[in-house]
Amino acid sequence: MKSGFVAVAGRPNVGKSTLVNALAGSKVAIVSDKPHTTRHRIRGVYTDGDAQLVLVDLPGWQKPVDTMTERMQERVDETITGEDVDVVLLVVSARDRIGAGDRYVARKVFGLGVPVVIVVNKVDRLKPGHIATQMKAAAALGPFHALHPVSALTNDGIDELRSDLISLLPEGPLYFPPDTDTDMPLEARIAELVREQALKLVREELPHALTAEVVEMDEKLVHVRLYTETESQKQILIGKGGTVVRAIGRGARPFVEALVGHPVYLQLQVKAAPKWRRNETMLERLGL
Repeated sequence: MKSGFVAVAGRPNVGKSTLVNALAGSKVAIVSDKPHTTRHRIRGVYTDGDAQLVLVDLPGWQKPVDTMTERMQERVDETITGEDVDVVLLVVSARDRIGAGDRYVARKVFGLGVPVVIVVNKVDRLKPGHIATQMKAAAALGPFHALHPVSALTNDGIDELRSDLISLLPEGPLYFPPDTDTDMPLEARIAELVREQALKLVREELPHALTAEVVEMDEKLVHVRLYTETESQKQILIGKGGTVVRAIGRGARPFVEALVGHPVYLQLQVKAAPKWRRNETMLERLGL
């Protein structure tokens, strides 16, 4: 059978996680309109008959500003230069000018010696002339194997892209059981689902200062702690009379229950942990 690993690369906010979910056929990565939402190296797995496609969703390339982003960038570099990467999927946005950030990522991936497939994402509701202009600009990024206009949001072009990626994979083993959609631990997936709902409700500096951790879980209870860096951020996340944190719980609970397969009581707690993004011990515990 054909099997292998595809690293999904691109600057922040080009839709990499939505694309991984579409290609994997299930929600394995959280999605937000906030840049740098993806912090973990997430593997989405698609298995169909005689092929297994392992998609590695990476944080966007960025200039590190603290210990957390240093570790995130190290993870990107380690994955993208690893010997087990068979193909790189270079993602650019059809809605934004292809510029210096895209060219920086392109220089990295085109030097790896593996096939590069360029995806021009977010083509839905755009005029054909605009899409053609973006594809021409994307084609100038480097010697690509193929160039695909897609919408990960509407699934336009996803089947063709997946087939093309599978065609580039070598003969190999089944890396994961056929019913696997991701190798991310259950607790980490639950924490990310809660963080996803929180990101929908917060603004300003809070998205970068926010993280989540499952602290207790059994058949009936899932206790998730949300961390901010300051007391003022904590109060924003709780909201007046607890309105914001309750809204986060209402939004996250259906996704958590679908993941665990049964109803649960989702208990949320908010705690200020000053400078947690620079705390090596806490970052290790959070898997960051």
